[in-house]
Amino acid sequence: MRIVFFITVFVLLSYSKISLALPQHNPVPGGIALIPISAQNEKPDVFYNKKRVAIISEENKSYALIGVSLNAKPGKHKIELRWPNGRKDTQDFMVTAKSYTEQHLTIKNKRKVNPYKQDMDRILKEKARKNQARKLWSNESVKYDFITPVEGRVSSIFGLRRFFNEQPRRPHSGLDIAAPEGTPIKAVESGTVIESGDFFFSGNMVYIDHGQGLISMYAHMHQIDVKTGDKINKGQIIGTVGETGRVTGPHLHLGIIANQTLVDPVFFLPGKNP
Repeated sequence: MRIVFFITVFVLLSYSKISLALPQHNPVPGGIALIPISAQNEKPDVFYNKKRVAIISEENKSYALIGVSLNAKPGKHKIELRWPNGRKDTQDFMVTAKSYTEQHLTIKNKRKVNPYKQDMDRILKEKARKNQARKLWSNESVKYDFITPVEGRVSSIFGLRRFFNEQPRRPHSGLDIAAPEGTPIKAVESGTVIESGDFFFSGNMVYIDHGQGLISMYAHMHQIDVKTGDKINKGQIIGTVGETGRVTGPHLHLGIIANQTLVDPVFFLPGKNP
């Protein structure tokens, strides 16, 4: 099934609020689950599939923020709570089914679809760097009140089963926003740059840590204006839109990682309907 999207993204110019906006609770494959936890005097460490998850607080309530994998099976899932006194509890939540459609794309640079043998060493090294960034954990308070990073048209949504030159590839792991080359890209929230550089498939790319395993990723950039270790403010320009790596045109690929899991960015962005 070939599909075309004509969804327009409008940037919210002002994002100051009295309180933070919680991400959308949508426990589907590729979604997020917000599980209330009792944490008045002390907070537990929370784990899902043996991976530690973030804890966020809003209006004196605490929630485990759980990224649900695209491969997750519908049904009952479980988190483990490990308290400072050594007590361990479990809590169940349900994952509901969600289907994703197909997207067929034509890539002019065939090397980006079927890399040459000499490309593989680079690709494997870059994969290790991506995995290291994805697994980073910091104990800082989570910053989750995201803004839209760039103004433009959504050209590809999360979770599409992709075919490049009619060859099946992994599902789309982010949100693509088409915009002219050189369009400024804003950081969705404050944080620290934990990885940046030129990657074979992703082109110029930046990872920003927002605390406790919540990470934003920006790919196919034309220009990178930050470097690893930089402290970033919410809304700060980190670079510009480009068409580097495996692309069909200039756009920003926005990825969001929670507990080492790529999830649909729309659940974090203001005014977006998944």
